[in-house]
Amino acid sequence: MTQSTETVGFVGVGLMGQGMAKNIVEKGYKLTVIGHRNRAPVDDLVSRGAIEAASLADLASASSVIFLCLTGSPEVSAVIAGLKPGLRPGTVIVDCSTSDPTVTLTLAADLAAIGVEFADAPLGRTPKEAWAGTLDSMVGATDATFARVEPIIATWAGKIVHIGGVGDGHKMKLLNNFLSLGYAALYSEALTLSRKVGIPVTTFDKVIRGGRMDCGFYQTFMGYSLDGNREAHRFTLSNAYKDIRYVESMANASTVATPLASAVKNSYALAMGTGGNGPEDYVPHLVDFIAKANGVE
Repeated sequence: MTQSTETVGFVGVGLMGQGMAKNIVEKGYKLTVIGHRNRAPVDDLVSRGAIEAASLADLASASSVIFLCLTGSPEVSAVIAGLKPGLRPGTVIVDCSTSDPTVTLTLAADLAAIGVEFADAPLGRTPKEAWAGTLDSMVGATDATFARVEPIIATWAGKIVHIGGVGDGHKMKLLNNFLSLGYAALYSEALTLSRKVGIPVTTFDKVIRGGRMDCGFYQTFMGYSLDGNREAHRFTLSNAYKDIRYVESMANASTVATPLASAVKNSYALAMGTGGNGPEDYVPHLVDFIAKANGVE
């Protein structure tokens, strides 16, 4: 199929999904979306030319390629169950969520039985890049399915890597998030210790910024610690905690010891257990919970 014949459905027009869907419809694809709790993203997308479906089954009936951008595997499974009555053989479902690879493989096998293809294309970067159309995407799919969905993914991604078969995108995403969430836990502890021994945040940053320990994630993280920007990186602590638990689950299934991943998980568990489970509690705010646990403001 070509751009003129593919019809796209999108479920999950939240922080990341709205920008992705905006790029799909503005770059020439017929787009169908569905509302959830927040009407504003749906109304915005409809104003740009998208069509709103009344149900998941209706969205499936109208779409040849369906993108999902949801919280995790339980939500993905529930949405696919809702889509099933309207799915047709030849449809492709692309899961852009950070999901459990084991569940991904099970869903793919179930959908294959009714002639529906499945791909996983989790995301890198933030809502800012989603809006700009410059996200990273790690894709797990057959060669044929990848060739079919890549042009659509290219509407919202600047870097697309075909990792391997179905499930491999989600495996790579978990490895990626292990690194980023590990950095955040490390920065939070280092900043707490820095403050405890009398080194101000500004001085800490002068040493790290521009040196070998600097990186893009450090700079985003420090947007809160240094400048007080609570929206420097809008990825919730609850999602981070979910992702690092998926990392541990993947390691358990592979019989890999994960002393570092377990330590990172406990940093997020501490935050979640002491009030960091709100919709506006983001990863850079982890530093507050680690500091508080150590008696530091």
